This record gives sequence, structure tokens and C-alpha cells, in this order.
Amino acid sequence: MYAKCGEIMKAKLVFEEMTERETASWNALINGFAVNGCAKETLEEFARMMGEGFRPNEVTMISALSACNHCGLVEEGRIWFKEMERFGIVPQIEHYGCVVELLGRAGCLDEAEKLIQTMPYDANGIILSSFLFACVYFNDVSRAERVLKEVVKMEEDVAGNYVMLRNMYATEQRWINVEGVKQVKKKRGTSKEVACSVIEVDGSFREFVAGDYWHSHLEAIPLTLAQLSKHMKVEIVC
Repeated sequence: MYAKCGEIMKAKLVFEEMTERETASWNALINGFAVNGCAKETLEEFARMMGEGFRPNEVTMISALSACNHCGLVEEGRIWFKEMERFGIVPQIEHYGCVVELLGRAGCLDEAEKLIQTMPYDANGIILSSFLFACVYFNDVSRAERVLKEVVKMEEDVAGNYVMLRNMYATEQRWINVEGVKQVKKKRGTSKEVACSVIEVDGSFREFVAGDYWHSHLEAIPLTLAQLSKHMKVEIVC
């Protein structure tokens, strides 16, 4: 509960007060550190768990691989992924997804693509989108085009995939390709989800969507924010 609320140190205090622990207890703490972005602490608790004689399971390994991913610990990620076999754990598609993202972020595109092709599961939209991002980031145009074709075949259109490819073409000044991506996106009816923000006002929450929605709900915002908005407009005009 504490970990899911972002109070990870309180979660650790409760954990330390436990007189008896089991794998599920360790998973709650390790995953808590992972989802709160504390990759270093995640791996420390993971090592401590094994040092105290507890065997990790599928949930533990997802947290450990995610921590390696966020820290950019490529070699450690490779090692722990291979160690799953020693622990008697069959890697699930989520584990493969963590490693693919880890390799992609590190620029190991050949290795990541080979892993996608050899894993005993069909790549889902999440894995392919993650790999596409890596291809775009490292400006591997041909590979990015190939990945996007696979995504389209799955009929799991995500507007962000088209946006990434379009931006890559724009960086290369390939304007014909930029227009081609726009047309494909329009033809398939894929639209990017509108961004929004949520703020708390007098104990109630209000959502503001990017665009005119902000202005149409300006009266719902405290006077200080309304004044700030007007001040920003004046700054822009000046």
C-alpha cells in the first residue's frame, strides 16, 4: 500500500519490522522500489533477498530486469536474464520486453532484433513500439521502417509510432516520406491522444485537456491562476 502511494521508505520500514518474510514480501518491496524509480535500491534489495536464501520468481525478475533497464546496466541485465533458467523460471513475454528495451536503449539493435525474432512468443505492440523508439533514437531508418510494417500488420495502431517515424524522416529532410506517413496515419484513422493535466482545487480534482478546453474552463481555476494566464498572454504579445 505504501509503495503504491509513493511512500517507498515507509514501505521499507514496515518490511524491516516483519518478523517473518516470504518471497511475496520481498517482491512487494523490490517491485515497490522499481515502480518508484529507485533502480539502485531495487537491485540492492534483490541481492539481499538472494543473500538471505530466498529464491526469486517471475515477479522478482521483472522488477530486477526493469531496474537494469532504467539504470542502463546492460551486462547485468543479460546476466540476470540468463540466470532465470538456473532459478527454474521460464521467461515470459514481459521479461523479454524488459531485455529488448534495455538492449534498444543501449543501441544494441542487432541483438535486440534477434531476441525478438527468436523468443517463443509473438512480439506484441508494446515490444515493437519500444524497439521502434530505439531505432528512431539511433536513426536506423531501414530498421524503423521494417518494425513499423510489423506493427501495422498487427492492427495495433499507436499514433506515437507514426509520429516517431515522421520526425525521423523530418530530421533526414525526407519530406516526401514525411507526407507519406501523414497520409497513412490519416487513412488508417489513427489519432494521437490529447494530453491533459489534473489539478486539485479545494479538495476536488479538475482535468484540463490541451487546447481550447483550458480556456473554456478558466473560470473553474482560482483567481491567481487566471491572472497568471492573462499575464502570460501579455508577455507573449509584448
